[in-house]
Amino acid sequence: MTLRASRPSLGVLIFFAVTLSLSAYFTFAAVQGDFGLFRRAEIIVEGEKLEQEVEELRAEVARMENLTLRLSDEFLDLDLLDQQARDVLGLLRADEIVVN
Repeated sequence: MTLRASRPSLGVLIFFAVTLSLSAYFTFAAVQGDFGLFRRAEIIVEGEKLEQEVEELRAEVARMENLTLRLSDEFLDLDLLDQQARDVLGLLRADEIVVN
């Protein structure tokens, strides 16, 4: 009786090679893919930036609403009206001197 070293068959080697390849592919896709972990981190950071931009825009809108209210018919701020006339229309009072 002779003992032979048993070698794995070719089908088993192919099965493990395919399994290893698929595992590597899906692991790579889970980390680097379009819906992977790195993309998720980028989306979270982008969302935080957009939230900050929304807050800045809300503050700007509130400031503009305040200015609009101050120039409305119900509430007229004469100082603001004078400033707007100077800035937009380039008006001056008769007692002022312009220095360039």
